[in-house]
Amino acid sequence: MCKIVSVHSFRGGTGKSNLIANLAATMAMQNKNIGIIDTDIQSPGIHVIFGLDEDKMDRSLNDYLWGNCQLKDAVYDVGNVLETPERKTTNANGNLYLIPSSIKAGEIARVLREGYDVGRLNDGLQEIIGTLNLDYLLIDTHPGLNEETLLSIAISDVLVVILRPDRQDFQGTAVTVDVARKLQVPKMLLVVNKALPSLDFDKLRQKVEKTYKTPVAGIVPLSEELVELASSDIFCLDYPEHPFSQTVTGIASEILGDRAMVLTPGAKAS
Repeated sequence: MCKIVSVHSFRGGTGKSNLIANLAATMAMQNKNIGIIDTDIQSPGIHVIFGLDEDKMDRSLNDYLWGNCQLKDAVYDVGNVLETPERKTTNANGNLYLIPSSIKAGEIARVLREGYDVGRLNDGLQEIIGTLNLDYLLIDTHPGLNEETLLSIAISDVLVVILRPDRQDFQGTAVTVDVARKLQVPKMLLVVNKALPSLDFDKLRQKVEKTYKTPVAGIVPLSEELVELASSDIFCLDYPEHPFSQTVTGIASEILGDRAMVLTPGAKAS
């Protein structure tokens, strides 16, 4: 049975899409069928990380929401990123699919102007889970709280909330956690992203868990190498031993419930 995992942040700029892409690839390498849907329609971009040229995207989530196609017509198989000759790990048995949102200015403007049927989005999600035989569907949500974000949280089996060690993020995350509890999300995990390596991760973990009374699945160190990659590839696949990659593996293990996966000092199992 497929589990829906919403990945959310209250504010933009937390590195959410990059983390989702690396999480999805890591989970697919564990023989899982993984789907990603970009519901951040106002500011989409996760397709860039998978090397999907927007000029070659015939269909997107927008087309489905406006009734121009079925959702399956907007699915792109991006599993090729797992098995290129450059990868050291070429034994992936899972599949990786992406449903992108349109990057065209006119279509983004239409969403902002007209909105869309949130109920149709829910129907599409349920249909695509069966069509692709997914084990996990990862939803890249729009920052903040709106109607579609609330829907994503409400239907989730797991909610991953990403925050930076920043006062504004801390305040906004408190609102998200409170809403998720009211919606009775079965499992909620926090991920602290872009943490300076000089910070005491144990103390930071204790502070965050005490503040929100929610387990921290991982503290992701700010990585100069990741910044240099500039969202042009899946970092974890090229640098599996890097602290960033090892922390992502730990977060994936929390989502999958697989304690046999490698954990890092910054990603203690809870």
